[in-house]
Amino acid sequence: MDLFKKCKLNPMAAESRAAGIYPYFHVLETRQDVEVVMEGARRIMLGSNNYLGLTASAEVERAAKDAIDRFGTGCSGSRFLNGTLSLHVELERELADFLGKEDAMTFSTGFQSNLGIISALVSRTDYILCDRENHASIYDACRLSGGKMLRYRHGDMADLERQLKKVPESAGSLIVTDGVFSMSGDICDLPAIVELAKKYGARTMVDDAHGLGVLGEGGRGTAEHFGLTDEVDVLMGTFSKSLASLGGYMCASAEITDYVRHCSRPFIFSASIPPACAAAARAALRELRGHPELPQRLMELADYMRGGLERRGVRIRPSKMPIIPIYTYDAIRTLRVSRELYDRGVFVNCVLPPATPPGECLLRTSLMATHTEALLDEAMDIIAAVLEEDKWTPGE
Repeated sequence: MDLFKKCKLNPMAAESRAAGIYPYFHVLETRQDVEVVMEGARRIMLGSNNYLGLTASAEVERAAKDAIDRFGTGCSGSRFLNGTLSLHVELERELADFLGKEDAMTFSTGFQSNLGIISALVSRTDYILCDRENHASIYDACRLSGGKMLRYRHGDMADLERQLKKVPESAGSLIVTDGVFSMSGDICDLPAIVELAKKYGARTMVDDAHGLGVLGEGGRGTAEHFGLTDEVDVLMGTFSKSLASLGGYMCASAEITDYVRHCSRPFIFSASIPPACAAAARAALRELRGHPELPQRLMELADYMRGGLERRGVRIRPSKMPIIPIYTYDAIRTLRVSRELYDRGVFVNCVLPPATPPGECLLRTSLMATHTEALLDEAMDIIAAVLEEDKWTPGE
């Protein structure tokens, strides 16, 4: 059989393109901001992870430009050899200090961070306890590690304990969870996870890609939000969201961090973060540190939008985060509504199976601290009108 035969079999893409409701790869023609130009028209951006709006910060832009002037456009090597800049070291030092850990290391992407951390720490004789709604990069990292993966039902601490009981006393175990789940906006039950980890001798790792800059004092994330920074062994996050750049990081003890630096194949065999990205992330971190009101403003806007959608009769999934999922139920309807919103000037993201169960499809909206109430009102009016015109009764 021809290896490439499978490439011709993509019915969802073909059918949605034919129907004019294909939702992916829209072309952005301006910077990531609360209003953008996509494919020649203005759109209100409700589909970005730029939570603090710092991709449009003059200070962040200036830092990136200055880094290119000083260091050039690339590093042309891995951190292990010729690719470590003073920028990387300074960024890691400031990250560790901000998040209350002894040390930090950076990776070229957030996805690579999970691959690099988990595959280094977990061996074939170890076990990984994984929330079923964890990010895809965690699942791939579990496979790369070769360890035994035990999945527990989303947010179900009784099921986590049942899975922990299956781990032999002779094996190491790592509980890995998203801090804030990217599709639903749920926050993990970190106090219960830490308690179970202590009870069963497991280690803990929190993927805080959507928690940094959002939760906790000054945006320090999920662990700080619960007062458990010292109890969580490994903190992981990304620069592509609140920190307005590209890359990822791990914060942990000096011993764990040094081990991963020397044993992580995705880290050792990848080029380091380009100077502009490292400098932009560092500048964004300093903006966050200097403006703790930004996460506060973000949460205020999230409350405003949740209330506004409810008053307009729009059914949303309960959440306290600036991720507000709107129920659309059926996959085709979700694609249709998403396209109509796009055509009327609002960009949102479709969440379809397998990311959701069949019949529970969503439109994922996400906010920035730089949105205004007036802009959100405009978007909510459009959302409510489109959903009213394309009505759906659960169970249809």
